[in-house]
Amino acid sequence: MLALLVLVGLFIASSCGVPIDRPRVTWSAEVRSPDGNWLATANSREGGGFGGQYDVTQVYLNSTTLGTPIEILGFSHEQPTMTLKMEWLTSTHLNVSYGGHANLNFQAIKCAGIDISVQNLSDGTNVSIP
Repeated sequence: MLALLVLVGLFIASSCGVPIDRPRVTWSAEVRSPDGNWLATANSREGGGFGGQYDVTQVYLNSTTLGTPIEILGFSHEQPTMTLKMEWLTSTHLNVSYGGHANLNFQAIKCAGIDISVQNLSDGTNVSIP
């Protein structure tokens, strides 16, 4: 009986398609600032397992000389990926627009002298424009 329960447990865990201990990257992008000093990166990940599935997208800002990324935006969403566009308006202003069924859960409006604005394309409103 114990062997049967172990086999059923292994089947359920493997049928989800995503390892429980390691999220899977479903999308990524990066865009360099006009002066080349900053790199904005984003990635979407799905993870979890049976009954605990999640989809998140995080945006990071990284100095090209320091090399330690800092999270500036965090989203949760219903699909493995979401609509997201990063655009440098100037060397010190990053604009991020997003759409789809996504929730903005974390937002920095300024990081290391870089202004960060966010626009929700689903309803046409600006979340924050410094």
